[in-house]
Amino acid sequence: MLVQATETCKSEVKLYVNRLDSEESVIPYEYNRFDFCQAHDKDSPVENLGQVVFGERIRSSPYNISFLKNEDCKLLCVKKYEFGSNADSDEEKLNFLMKGMLKNYEHSWIIDNMPVTWCYPVEDDHQYCSVGFPMGCYVDSQGNPKDACVMNPAYKKADTFYLFNHVDLQITYHSGADEAWGGGFGSKGGRITRIRVTPRSIKHVVSSDPKNPIDSKSCGSSTTPMEIKARHPRNEPITIYYTYSVLFMADNSIKWSSRWDYLLESMPHTNIQWFSILNSLVIVFFLTGMVAMILLRTLHKDIARYNQIDSEDDAQEEFGWKLVHGDIFRSPHHSMLLSVFLGSGVQVFCMTITTLFFACLGFLSPANRGALMTCAMVMFVCLGTPAGYVSARLYKSFGGYKWKLNVLLTALLCPGIVFSIFFVLNLLLWAKGSSAAIPFTTLIALLAMWFGVSLPLTFAGAYFGFKKRVIEHPVRTNQIPRQIPEQSIYTQPIPGVIMGGILPFGCIFIQLFFILNSIWSNQMYYMFGFLFLVFIILAITCSETTILLCYFHLCAEDYHWWWRSFLTSGFTAFYLFLYCIHFFMTKLTITGTVSTILYFGYTLIMVFLFFLLTGTIGFFASFWFVRKIYSVVKVD
Repeated sequence: MLVQATETCKSEVKLYVNRLDSEESVIPYEYNRFDFCQAHDKDSPVENLGQVVFGERIRSSPYNISFLKNEDCKLLCVKKYEFGSNADSDEEKLNFLMKGMLKNYEHSWIIDNMPVTWCYPVEDDHQYCSVGFPMGCYVDSQGNPKDACVMNPAYKKADTFYLFNHVDLQITYHSGADEAWGGGFGSKGGRITRIRVTPRSIKHVVSSDPKNPIDSKSCGSSTTPMEIKARHPRNEPITIYYTYSVLFMADNSIKWSSRWDYLLESMPHTNIQWFSILNSLVIVFFLTGMVAMILLRTLHKDIARYNQIDSEDDAQEEFGWKLVHGDIFRSPHHSMLLSVFLGSGVQVFCMTITTLFFACLGFLSPANRGALMTCAMVMFVCLGTPAGYVSARLYKSFGGYKWKLNVLLTALLCPGIVFSIFFVLNLLLWAKGSSAAIPFTTLIALLAMWFGVSLPLTFAGAYFGFKKRVIEHPVRTNQIPRQIPEQSIYTQPIPGVIMGGILPFGCIFIQLFFILNSIWSNQMYYMFGFLFLVFIILAITCSETTILLCYFHLCAEDYHWWWRSFLTSGFTAFYLFLYCIHFFMTKLTITGTVSTILYFGYTLIMVFLFFLLTGTIGFFASFWFVRKIYSVVKVD
């Protein structure tokens, strides 16, 4: 993002503030919710739909930064808390600040569309750069420092808060004096490549000069920290001076096009996990290959044996999947619900593969904020036509005649479940005053997209689906249902469904760790190419596992395959839910009833959509398989 305007605008480096997040709470807050220095300039960037839904609230900041102009201990503002006539107001503001430090809330700042990063050493002499930095830290009553207080031995007093009221900004830039493109910041041109921040708590020395109320030397390295006692005496006012320093550094070794690399490379565990991910891919490929080979060889022998039967007596002695040819395409129970689920599943599948395709091309990179969610929501709304078409065609093939109800349920049921959970969670966020609460106007816009775009497109797809002829099956259905023999424990529905989701989940659970980390631990996710590959492997694994189990059930003369094929691969979502519970209990430090409800509420939305996705993949794989095998055998 380059500033191409007058010389004054070129020299100005805008610093924007975003919401404050915490790994201990799912409830983010807007910057202005805390009593920090507020900006007088109301010129804030306009968020896109994805940013609003994700709860990003980018606002202007009062920091005045000019390109190549270093600042040393510049005063930003002064906040004074008196416990007198306005004690309630000041005490409430101070308590909220202490609550933010106690919960380890972190700032998220942006300069030139780059996140301001806080880099600190980790194990094995590596450096980790976080896209947020803490607003302060707390030392508990036992004298144990928490979070950022551990890194500075000066923060050691028990039952004390240390507010980070000073930041040192180090801005690295690529000089553009000899570049063909020119432009950028400053008169000679330059592009910002990285911004690092070092937050500190400083008890400033008050100066007698009214123009400079603090001593500029008070921001030095050997400073006394700003302490706020957890039980501060009410007769002592608290004055907090917010300051900042800016240092510009030229580094032409860092190209502007690769300025995000240091952030992505410093993500924890990425290098370690690549070998495990590759291992998982090899195992999945091997298992799916074995499944396909066994299935094809066994089927080939079955079909050859059945086609060699000439006499009717020999046919009576046969057993297995051919004997249920007169019932294999018998309409399932609750055919309306199945067709609706499949229509919505096709919608989710098309949305997923389209979004991943654009992400692989680089259109939905982390630099393009909110683009991933915006693309997913817009694609879901615009893909109502295939949902209506698939649902209508299948419902018509099941012999259904309530076409109006089918169309309405396809357009309203599954999106309605997601929206209802989302709306309840949004009410909780509203009650907490969180920035993640969707504004009322945005909710109206989402409803307008749903009823104004998705609903008509679903009706259009259903219209063409019902106009089509009924799907012709390769064999006729008998009038009287065949009795199903007693099944062994391995061919009963429930054990088969439970086993069916294990293999598909096995090929995604490592990638799932990265995805959940990016959602709940504020880490960037950028491996879209690999995610697309894992999605393809997931689809293949769901298909082959469902086909294999469907074949075993048909060999046991159980022809109730419609719902079972959907639930077999759809049960992968149950293992996903179990993994989310495991991740919550072992990897996250989320506390509080409301945060827990929000976590599991959003997890339910994700699990439900994943259930529709995997269930639809398994169903259509079995549908193709059943039609294929019964079309190549001789049936009298």
